[in-house]
Amino acid sequence: MIPAPLRVTADGDGFLVLGPETALVAGAGTGTTERWLRSQLGAATGLPFSPASADPDRAAHAVRLGLDPSIAAELGAEGYRLDVTPDGVNLVGGDPAGLFRGAQTLRQLLGPDAFRRAPLPGREWRLPYTRIEDAPRFAWRGMMLDVARHFMPKEGVLRYLDLLAAHKLNVFHFHLTDDQGWRVEIKRYPRLTEVASWRSRTKWGHRASELWEDRPHGGFYTQDDIREIVAYAAERHITVVPEIDIPGHSQAAISAYPELGNADVTDTTSLSVWDTWGVSENVLAPTDSALRFYEGVLEELLELFPGEFIHVGGDECPKEQWRRSPLAQARIAELGLKDEDELQSWFIRHFDTWLAERGRRLVGWDEILEGGLAAGATVSSWRGYGGGIAAARAGHDVVMCPEQQVYLDHRQDGGPDEPVPIGFVRTLENVYRFEPVPAELTEDEARHVLGTQANVWSEVMENSARVDYQVFPRLAAFAEVAWSALPAPAERDFAGFERRMTAHYGRLDALGVAYRPPTGPKPWQMRPGVLGRPIDGEPPQR
Repeated sequence: MIPAPLRVTADGDGFLVLGPETALVAGAGTGTTERWLRSQLGAATGLPFSPASADPDRAAHAVRLGLDPSIAAELGAEGYRLDVTPDGVNLVGGDPAGLFRGAQTLRQLLGPDAFRRAPLPGREWRLPYTRIEDAPRFAWRGMMLDVARHFMPKEGVLRYLDLLAAHKLNVFHFHLTDDQGWRVEIKRYPRLTEVASWRSRTKWGHRASELWEDRPHGGFYTQDDIREIVAYAAERHITVVPEIDIPGHSQAAISAYPELGNADVTDTTSLSVWDTWGVSENVLAPTDSALRFYEGVLEELLELFPGEFIHVGGDECPKEQWRRSPLAQARIAELGLKDEDELQSWFIRHFDTWLAERGRRLVGWDEILEGGLAAGATVSSWRGYGGGIAAARAGHDVVMCPEQQVYLDHRQDGGPDEPVPIGFVRTLENVYRFEPVPAELTEDEARHVLGTQANVWSEVMENSARVDYQVFPRLAAFAEVAWSALPAPAERDFAGFERRMTAHYGRLDALGVAYRPPTGPKPWQMRPGVLGRPIDGEPPQR
């Protein structure tokens, strides 16, 4: 099983065979998992899993779902207990999310064909007699998907939510805006999707490449699309955290509404959605009108995304335009700020307060530490562990996602056939040995580490197959790091994990995931002649 459960106890040597007579008995509050089991396992097995009737024999050999708060008290949030005996299956969650996580374990126990969409002939569906007690290590177990650089249509997003659920991940960080595109409908600002969601061409490979894809690229999600995505995630007990970049990574927005940019130092009316990679120097102007604009954006987002956290980016904001801008310099003087770093902090603090007044919490990349950390902000520590350590020591919550460890756009192997190789080599074993909680933190400080997240930046991932290749199988290793109670990195049984991955590759095959094979890329997964940017050597650890 992946991720590895907390405790597994064999209950004899036999198997429980599921058949057409197997009923599904759903207790109060278990409707979400009942619907999922009946639709997913019903499709894969061809079994009806009908509700139990008055027939005591059918009820005695049923799959029973229930909730018991004492399990949460014993194991923690999202905990569950799964018992398979000759009398049937008892799956009990400490809460609805825990019950759903247990259903993922049940599916794995049935074998890889339980992950298909239709039954294969001649299959026997059986479960080993066992007891499994399980709960996650971290409350935040996430993956960030960048749909701004390369747009992923709604069906692809829904598919990824299913893949996250299968790996017991529970946060989907949805990177919706950047210099290269704006991906969410905002009704009061229609040009964000009329203009900012499309670019005329796209750099092919790393930004130093001379290759271009000379056709328009883009797309966006309507507000109803977003509602569907959020509801689909909620059915799988996944929280969607939207990201709208402020104040950098904003060229797409400025191209649609030039008044948002620093028009006193550059001709913002001539800007278009950026067609290459890197960090654009075109950032938001520090004006009241820019604040009001993004308040309007966020007002609509709060109606679409009911979760606690809203991500505002805050990373990689070049300060050169602000240094040259008389308006920005006047703003610094007016506010009594020391420099441009504090001006960026002023932006973040404004929206931290604005969100807090509406019962939400701001999350930002670790650059929000520069110029002073916003009072209630949570930090996504991406430039290593340092930002997370500083934030936790200052009493702020942290999500650990260091680039050097869990950026899945980085290459998986140092061989010449690796497609568009970016960054350091981060193998399956490297990810498996990632430790989210820095040893430097005290026990009290470590409590501020909400969890961990793998990030997927899509500059060189032009379609879902390329995303699959970069994400898998490493997301399986990451999921175990986020969920399971593992020993210290050097003591982890990677050989045992590899053995378990043998079965898990079968599950990924059944799900149609175009993962990187252990032996290297298949011919159609290569990108010969497309320039990457590999970095040699071991990445810095801090």
